[in-house]
Amino acid sequence: MGSLQEGQETKPQQASSSINPRDWVWGFWPLVPLYPYSKRRTVRTEAYEDTIWTFDQIQGILYTVVPIRMTVVKLSKGGLLVYAPIAPTKECIKLVKELVAIHGNVRYIILPTASGLEHKVFVGPFARQFPSAQVFVTPSQWSYPINLPLSWLGFPRNRTHVLPEDSSLAPFADDFEYAILDINLGRGSFVEVALFHKNSRTLLLTDTVLAVPEAPPPIVQLDSYALLFHARDTALDVITDSEENRSKGWQRICLFALYFAPSALEPVSLKQAFRDALKAPDRSKKAYFGLFPFRWKDDWQRSFDRLRGGGRPFVAPILQIFILDHAPKKTLDWADKVASWNFQQIIACHFDAPIQTSPYQFRQAFSFLENEQTVGKVNSGNQLLPPEDFAFIIELEQKLDKSGITRSPLEKL
Repeated sequence: MGSLQEGQETKPQQASSSINPRDWVWGFWPLVPLYPYSKRRTVRTEAYEDTIWTFDQIQGILYTVVPIRMTVVKLSKGGLLVYAPIAPTKECIKLVKELVAIHGNVRYIILPTASGLEHKVFVGPFARQFPSAQVFVTPSQWSYPINLPLSWLGFPRNRTHVLPEDSSLAPFADDFEYAILDINLGRGSFVEVALFHKNSRTLLLTDTVLAVPEAPPPIVQLDSYALLFHARDTALDVITDSEENRSKGWQRICLFALYFAPSALEPVSLKQAFRDALKAPDRSKKAYFGLFPFRWKDDWQRSFDRLRGGGRPFVAPILQIFILDHAPKKTLDWADKVASWNFQQIIACHFDAPIQTSPYQFRQAFSFLENEQTVGKVNSGNQLLPPEDFAFIIELEQKLDKSGITRSPLEKL
């Protein structure tokens, strides 16, 4: 068994049979109506030779699209473990069953989050495709607006279990260790399961740590529309489909997804947006009901370069501002435990994967919690990001606290 070396190419794969758009259909999309709605492509990539595979789809709000990722790991005693299922389209299931034919049945399915509807909604339908698999979920599961039993959300009643707090008690303990971060936010909990595959020295994460690639991932490139839409500076631009413009669009998508409203984004009045829409080329009228309600400033590239930081792992701004600063000690204790494992790569559920990194670099991503003066300030590996880029997120948190929807970190500690 050999690991992929840094810089070694992986080979994205789609279902081996001929491409059929009907295989992309996801019929339950109205439950969580995220783009691309009813049709989702799937790309499978080998992340560790003959042992770990990632399955990527895309999702987003309108045309701010990022990968959502499932990871499948071969077990030492035969069979497969699935971490964070994605939409079980026919194409996706075909790709999984190609692995099943070689390595054995899906034995375990892990839901590594409690609050992420974009992950939770897929578990029940995915589990029905593999009726012998045992489903394990994090503690503190909840749903909104009504807290419903998991069986009412489609989880199989007789084979759904809560992960034991002690990872040595899990039936897959021969291959894995895990650590659970559980932060009570009042109306529900933020939960993350860090799952460490010992043989490959691979750490699986959901949301806490990520890295941003400079170029768009293969799954995002299957349809260039979103990339080219965001490559425009104004509604009147005509953008050619090129590698440069695809990367430009992707980098701006990253700023949208992680900051919501980066400082390099200049809002356009609704009146001006309508005027621009009337003058815009036909190809632009598909998105935002024909509107392009913003313009990009010249310094947007600086914001992206600071965010990416050469591809190092970091904690997303929204998690730093809204979640982790509510329980800094608990988060740091969890990060210390995870950093005690000797992993060499991280596979997260969004953006780049695998991330070639070290336990030290992982732990550095949480250093912003060690100093009270930096709690609530976006930090990445001891580097404070431009404060103007996360001003919108801080303002949003203050409004939510004032309205009673959330509570400030000081009230939670």
